[in-house]
Amino acid sequence: MTRPAQAFIAPGAVLGVLGGGQLGRMFAQSAQAAGYEVVVLEPQAGAPAAQLTTRHVCSAYDDVDGLHQVARVAGAVTIEFENVPAAALQWLERHVRLAPHAPAVAVCQDRAQEKALFQRLGVPCAPHAAVHDAAGCATAAAREELFPGILKTARMGYDGKGQLGVQEPAGLEAAWRSLGGVACVLERRLDLDYEISVVLARGADGRMVHFEPQRNVHRDGILFSSTSAPGVIPEGAAEAAVRAARGVAEGLDYVGVLCVEFFVTRDGRLVANEMAPRPHNSGHHTIDSCDVSQFELQWRCLVGAPLPQPRRHSAALMLNLLGDLWFDPQARQREPDWAGVLALPGAHLHLYGKHEPRAGRKMGHLSFTGPSLAEVEAAARAACALLGLAPF
Repeated sequence: MTRPAQAFIAPGAVLGVLGGGQLGRMFAQSAQAAGYEVVVLEPQAGAPAAQLTTRHVCSAYDDVDGLHQVARVAGAVTIEFENVPAAALQWLERHVRLAPHAPAVAVCQDRAQEKALFQRLGVPCAPHAAVHDAAGCATAAAREELFPGILKTARMGYDGKGQLGVQEPAGLEAAWRSLGGVACVLERRLDLDYEISVVLARGADGRMVHFEPQRNVHRDGILFSSTSAPGVIPEGAAEAAVRAARGVAEGLDYVGVLCVEFFVTRDGRLVANEMAPRPHNSGHHTIDSCDVSQFELQWRCLVGAPLPQPRRHSAALMLNLLGDLWFDPQARQREPDWAGVLALPGAHLHLYGKHEPRAGRKMGHLSFTGPSLAEVEAAARAACALLGLAPF
């Protein structure tokens, strides 16, 4: 489906973003570089994105007065995280250009709706069942093919939070109650080889472009590294993932930047995991490795600018920087060895302006670029040694 043509919003205009975290910060940096002003709606004073603009509406995301303030000055509005209250998005969509649009975000907010979309579009996903109540637990427990499984909250789960392993049917109801008795999805635990993600952008005119898929490694449920380089993903798997991701964007009539995550099983099957209606952690390397970043594509979609097909000019490996790095083995706070890290070839340091390091908190990322996969891996391993990260 192609939406009606939208007028181009020229530089000098104000763009709005709901959410003041690091994704909003990097969106603001990219949009400001092109001459746009940015207004941030974010309840926390001094949040990463709010540090970069004098236009900060400090209110709850569903505060009507705050939404009015944004809509009065912004020519278009986007989001930096998917769990913006649905009512706020619906209100904005009636008053200002919004991308992605509210119905698409609603699907991405709910794992059960995601799975239903994948099935409707013929995108393979893990065997699963929705679990809303005790009766749903009993129904799912009767399906032997779902065990051993993983029970995930249908909403609000991220970075490994809101999920529990369930080895056998007898443990399902107890696991559901321990997650608060909220709506959940039970998924069969698959024998996984690795994970990949596809970041793409789709304009209101239906034009779609994508980055080459990246290979991701997680530790304790949080993204540890993403690698984008020739040969890092088998060609067949990469092509299948891109086709599936583009089909999802088309099926949602999506406008904006979308990330679709996939698992590749040990027997070579591609299985959709979940999606995010925004730029994604695994695509942060595009700031340094490509001629156009995921954040530039985000504002281009928003203002109706042409979407160029991104070109990767360097192999890249990105490491997440969590708050744990700011503490020594005796739990004393210290500053990581940034001078040593920045001496490494191809190092690009991005810190998010978060002043309080905590275990598991994303404080920044470190991208390495270079002419080959071997060279960026060598630099990344050296950085791990300097920072005290377990090697990969």
